[in-house]
Amino acid sequence: EDGYTTRDMARDTANAMQQLGIENADIIGVSQGGMIAQYLAIDYPHLIHKLVLVVTLARQNDIVQNVIPKWIDMAQKNDYEKLMVDNFEMMYTEEYLEKYRKLYPIVTKVGKPKDFQRFLIMANACLTHDAYDELGKISAPTYVIGAKEDRVVGAEGSVEIANAIKGARLHMYEGIGHAAYEEADDFTARVWGFLNEINL
Repeated sequence: EDGYTTRDMARDTANAMQQLGIENADIIGVSQGGMIAQYLAIDYPHLIHKLVLVVTLARQNDIVQNVIPKWIDMAQKNDYEKLMVDNFEMMYTEEYLEKYRKLYPIVTKVGKPKDFQRFLIMANACLTHDAYDELGKISAPTYVIGAKEDRVVGAEGSVEIANAIKGARLHMYEGIGHAAYEEADDFTARVWGFLNEINL
């Protein structure tokens, strides 16, 4: 519904976990998923075993306040092609894009929604997310992964999160941006290693 926030999304995630009988889980939140995961760990700590927060932020900054409104404007104008291309250009490295730009005519025609209402609600939820002052409540072992060239939410957000959560680890990728979870060769192994550690 209109006004649906990242905290509301966390509540619904917690309700889904409870309905499914998931009493405790490792949670990996990427981008907006990382915003939701913050509130899940803040409001429902009993559900969280370990927490991984990837290319996300805890409060607003100039970067996200510039990027998301542009995407909202494109969605409001029903310009799916422009929206998708700008997403790709902002998220990926030039090296990656050189390989895949030739596919733009295809990927910008696939998956267009009937309307952008859900996208707009979720985008606006990103612009109102502010869990920074409550990050100290997170007790789960936490691994924060950011990217120094992140042009969607910025690199500083990851550093802020790691500094605000007691005992949190931080890894910042060099030379890649928001799509670090796709472009970094060691991303899956890095996360898997953290989740499978016995002693922290």
